[in-house]
Amino acid sequence: MASQTSLRHLPLIACVLAATGANAADTVLTPFKDSAADPPPPWHVVGLPGQNAQSKPFTQFAVVEIDGRKALRVEANLSFGNIVHPVRWTQPTAHLSWQWRVDDLIPKADLTTKQGDDTALKVCVSFDLPLDQVPFVERQLLKIGQSKTTEPVPTANVCYVWDTNLPIGTELDNAFSRRTRYIVLESGPGKLKQWKSEKRDVMADFKRLFADETKTGLPITAVGVGADADNTKTRSVAYVADLVLGP
Repeated sequence: MASQTSLRHLPLIACVLAATGANAADTVLTPFKDSAADPPPPWHVVGLPGQNAQSKPFTQFAVVEIDGRKALRVEANLSFGNIVHPVRWTQPTAHLSWQWRVDDLIPKADLTTKQGDDTALKVCVSFDLPLDQVPFVERQLLKIGQSKTTEPVPTANVCYVWDTNLPIGTELDNAFSRRTRYIVLESGPGKLKQWKSEKRDVMADFKRLFADETKTGLPITAVGVGADADNTKTRSVAYVADLVLGP
């Protein structure tokens, strides 16, 4: 039987699939700017299978005003958690744009190891990779993870990371599960407390990172934001604003 640790990143962006996709790019993801304090539905917090506040703290998410704009504040404190927005994006192209800012990094983070697998901030996209295309052992872990949560467990996740040490442009598998694959877009303390703008061709990134399992683009099932500091037993603070998914 797999341990909770081995299932750590299976539900990284677990989501409830929306019945239909939105047509207008600016309405696919509900904006934070119209919210008072709590992130607006259908954004919702997702943890590990079986996680509760007694077993492990959840990363905290709140809508705040900073630098004259509404943004999602993300604070990890010995915690794990992601906030997820379900979508059903079936168009052949997909671009995700956002702005992000990190105020406190995780000094001990090392995404190449399990004990260092924490992120001060990540923006992730989930794809509907058919289960029969997932390698056998990972397929079984997905099934175990699914048995421990009511949230559908995604089969493929691409996560864009603001890391502590790895060089910008680094691409690597998650240390716990190859169902999640990382791209480091920002790194180190040089740009702390500064807003940075990003735009990614997420379908192209997915096809490159998961080329060993599929050659085609797949429906997107969710977009999520997360941070975790449970492995390093530390804390981080960051912000995300203006998340837009479009063709």
